[in-house]
Amino acid sequence: MAIQDQVASVLSASRRLLIDGRFVEPPRTSPSLNPATGAVLGEAPDAGVEHAEAAVAAARRAFDTTSWATDVELRIRCLDQLYRALSEHKEELRELTIAEVGAPRMLTHGAQLDEPVELVGYYAGLLREHPLTEDLGEAEYQGQRHHRWIEKEAAGVVAAIIPYNFPLQLALAKLAPALAAGCTVVLKGAPDTPLVTLALGELIAEHTDIPPGVVNVITSSEVEVGELLTTHPDVDVVSFTGSTVTGRRILAAASSTVKRVFLELGGKSALIMLDDADIRAASMYAAFGICLHSGQGCALNSRLLVPRHQHDAIAESVAKYLGKVSYGDPGDPKTYMGPLISERQREKVDGMVRRAVEAGAVLVTGGEKVDPGFFYTPTLLANVDPDSELAQEEVFGPVLAMIPYDDEDHAVRIANNSIYGLSGAVYGGDQERALAIARRIRTGTFSINGGNYFFSDTPFGGYKQSGIGREKGVAGLEEFLESKTFGTVVA
Repeated sequence: MAIQDQVASVLSASRRLLIDGRFVEPPRTSPSLNPATGAVLGEAPDAGVEHAEAAVAAARRAFDTTSWATDVELRIRCLDQLYRALSEHKEELRELTIAEVGAPRMLTHGAQLDEPVELVGYYAGLLREHPLTEDLGEAEYQGQRHHRWIEKEAAGVVAAIIPYNFPLQLALAKLAPALAAGCTVVLKGAPDTPLVTLALGELIAEHTDIPPGVVNVITSSEVEVGELLTTHPDVDVVSFTGSTVTGRRILAAASSTVKRVFLELGGKSALIMLDDADIRAASMYAAFGICLHSGQGCALNSRLLVPRHQHDAIAESVAKYLGKVSYGDPGDPKTYMGPLISERQREKVDGMVRRAVEAGAVLVTGGEKVDPGFFYTPTLLANVDPDSELAQEEVFGPVLAMIPYDDEDHAVRIANNSIYGLSGAVYGGDQERALAIARRIRTGTFSINGGNYFFSDTPFGGYKQSGIGREKGVAGLEEFLESKTFGTVVA
């Protein structure tokens, strides 16, 4: 089949839930919209509580009664198969991601698709070499010799719940290490981007030897479905990416069964421009950074901290580069920024911008809705109060809040003045000075002078209310493993 026919087929396909190795079509569906046009892209199956119950039961059964949790070679083979399937169907997934997520084509060659596919290959390779046992040697106790060792084993059934902004990246960042560890999974896609997640489930069912029940994929608009996954006694691990407000509720709900909970939540990351920074380079980094996927990224630097005496000059420079951000049709290879995910999200972003201006911030550029679709122009607000809503709350749009500071200590205090601690950045002419500032900021990831920290082997996660635990890298695998310590008397 020609690639054009494959693309047409994937965009018109009727998606199904994957439960216990079988495709399931619930009687109810919900529309998935193309955010670049506002038109209905397709109908997605809308799972009810009964489907979530069936998915958990299947995952529990697969974990308890099959060899998945103990057969390392099977898991390696299946991860290799999934990697090949994703690679072979990448162009179909690319078109679906552009259409449903509103992701610009150029971004699918990075964090929206190509990089997440490599995560699967990474974990297949890691499983081949990562030690699942640790010998502690012998020790004497009460006149006898005792041999001690540690074995790592799968944590159990995982409920993986993802948001809309990077559906494949977020799904595979949970799914790949969980499967490598030997866990079984119920993956719940976001209501705004169900089709991409369901397409992943179909590839798993049709192109891998992953046993029935090991991976179950559902999408639902019902709040009760998510609540069931986070409280069900047969779920051992909850891995959630989304808002901090929802994360708090999940943590509280999961406490009744004392299950393991990993949370990758919100961020209000700060980019600090030092007084010896290259203003041109830093301004470009700030402008294009906040417009990546229309600002719909938890780790994006949405606060720009600048020396007070350079505030106006930097505002002019950043505004110039925001004006160079191309936005529009996400299918166009030249488009840098696509739409927001929905009209609801656009209204939220616009409301925060309006309130910031009413509170005294200066709208330097942007702050406009563009139709058709859910576009919002790249926006800079200057002289923002560091304690204001715009400086403290996650916007999730292409909106940069510029805040002046008096000296380095003041900049550090402002950067750390947040309930979040996910990421951050610093630009400065003196590398050691910039690094010293970076080490004072309480976040889980940090960029120095444009350095990239986001790779398959680098742990990602945050401090404070940005989450609990880490994804990717060896740390991401360890999140899904339990440690069992053994001791035996030496004859």
